[in-house]
Amino acid sequence: MKNRLGLHANVWVAGWSETEAARAIDKTAEFGFDLIEISAMELLKINVADTRRRLDKAGIGVTLSLGLDAQRDISSADPLRVAAGEAHLREVIAIARDLGATHVCGILYSAFQKYEQPPTAAGVASSIDVMARIAEKAAASGITLGMEVVNRYETNVLNTAAQGVEYCRRVGAPNVKVHLDVYHMNIEEADAAAAIHAAGDLLGYFHTGESHRGYMGTGSVDLKSIFQALARIGYEGPITYESFSSRVVGQPLTGILGIWRETWEDGDDLVRHARMYTQSQMNAAKYAVSRRNSLP
Repeated sequence: MKNRLGLHANVWVAGWSETEAARAIDKTAEFGFDLIEISAMELLKINVADTRRRLDKAGIGVTLSLGLDAQRDISSADPLRVAAGEAHLREVIAIARDLGATHVCGILYSAFQKYEQPPTAAGVASSIDVMARIAEKAAASGITLGMEVVNRYETNVLNTAAQGVEYCRRVGAPNVKVHLDVYHMNIEEADAAAAIHAAGDLLGYFHTGESHRGYMGTGSVDLKSIFQALARIGYEGPITYESFSSRVVGQPLTGILGIWRETWEDGDDLVRHARMYTQSQMNAAKYAVSRRNSLP
């Protein structure tokens, strides 16, 4: 089974109007990707019927990603915020089901923000309790939940692969997986390849990119060792390229992510390069691993 290659829609568009949906889906298919990852941060702006029709016509799959806001933080000590977060996640799963999505990923377990204090044991336990219920609803529609491990400026709950593994094991649902991202691993992990091995068969979704979120191979991420680690653990899940430009996404995402300088101008060229680079790295990694395994 080969990995499905995905592309984050924010490479093409800022939102998800019908015009933006048409452009993002058509361009993603044009460049040979198997799926598109749609941001569900503004859930009500997704025209489900129109999007599903366009996806079917283009012949590509779909995943959703999001981060909870502070008023819907399921790791909060405020039961009203926890309840609001659970209700929102149930709405996201319903939309994902109707779109035919296979995965819902991102910062599903806390708010997408910089915290001023470390997480509490009670807060993490609350998040896990909610996620177990959401996982049951997602499983009924064949949806995998990806707990994205992100850097310290975007959550205080899951910053390393080891934390992601522990969280998923505590949830104890087969459709709750670790979601790793090279950008965040480059900040938080001492050894990104070792982190991938630590995730092992709990790894369910993967983001490629670069340390500066520009062209792959032009930053400080050791992509060769990362792709070899994915090959060594036999990872077969989606591999989705993610990159952001303030010229595309605008505010508030530019401010949230700190996109203060542009690392690319031509989206077509960026995406063409990402598709080629990813495939070549995957091929090289599988060859290297197969040769190593064949040695006496």
